[in-house]
Amino acid sequence: MDSVLSARAVRKSFLIPGGQLEVLRGLDFSIRKGASASIRGESGSGKSTLLHLFAGLEGIDSGEISWGNDAISGWNARRLAAERAVRLGLVFQSYHLVGEMTALENVLFAARIAGRVDAQVKDRARFLLDRVGLGNRERQLPGKMSGGERQRVAVARAILNNPPILLADEPTGNLDEKTGEATMQMLLQLVEEQGVSLVLVTHSPHFAKACDEHWLLHDGVLTKS
Repeated sequence: MDSVLSARAVRKSFLIPGGQLEVLRGLDFSIRKGASASIRGESGSGKSTLLHLFAGLEGIDSGEISWGNDAISGWNARRLAAERAVRLGLVFQSYHLVGEMTALENVLFAARIAGRVDAQVKDRARFLLDRVGLGNRERQLPGKMSGGERQRVAVARAILNNPPILLADEPTGNLDEKTGEATMQMLLQLVEEQGVSLVLVTHSPHFAKACDEHWLLHDGVLTKS
């Protein structure tokens, strides 16, 4: 089955005092449509960097990253942003909600970036808020919400545009154990219902095992575990 996201021989390094720090060394990865994959690794191993590369938020030194059949390394920033808005959903540890916007407006922000706000999209945003248990909180500002509620808004926003790929970077990292468990179960159920491929960066062996595929990032190389 064709992959919806793949990486081939990807290398990434950063300039540090005294020379170059090579973080990723000839890394390979792929995920098929509708599958879920976890990526674990020690702190500082480059997991978040890898997710940023997958999302086209940072450039690679060499190799290739593809969204579906399209290699993205030659795309300019404008094309990357436009394609990212409809091809990828992003969930971060720190939520990245707009404080002055209500829950519904934050979810719809994904559609505004893609230029797709209409009545049908608004109905979908309300459906997703209801699906994540916040149907009665659509006018609430993030500052009045718990961490778990804010992350649920972020998940709804990430899935709004029906992206084939969802990238989640430690989505339970700021949550207590009970809230994190509930949030992760909701995330896994929702991506299965929506047919989204999930790439989950996590330090938790428990959450990692819930995915279809398990990868380990060590010494700049990604291997199935």
